[in-house]
Amino acid sequence: MLRHEFQPGKLVAGLFLAATGAVYAGDAGGLWDTPWFVAVPLVVGGLCLAGATAVLARGIRRRGGAEGQR
Repeated sequence: MLRHEFQPGKLVAGLFLAATGAVYAGDAGGLWDTPWFVAVPLVVGGLCLAGATAVLARGIRRRGGAEGQR
């Protein structure tokens, strides 16, 4: 199996989208009542946090790679 580079931004985005799906699955199953507008802050906040995580991870990788070549 080929190994790939770990991308924490995609992990964070996936977790927030899965959480949004779980919230609406609970609403559909009758466990709780979820207003329709709950998805907006979950998805938008998750994507913003994922973007910040990706930028931070790229900065750490870029700085770590430059020091290793010197």
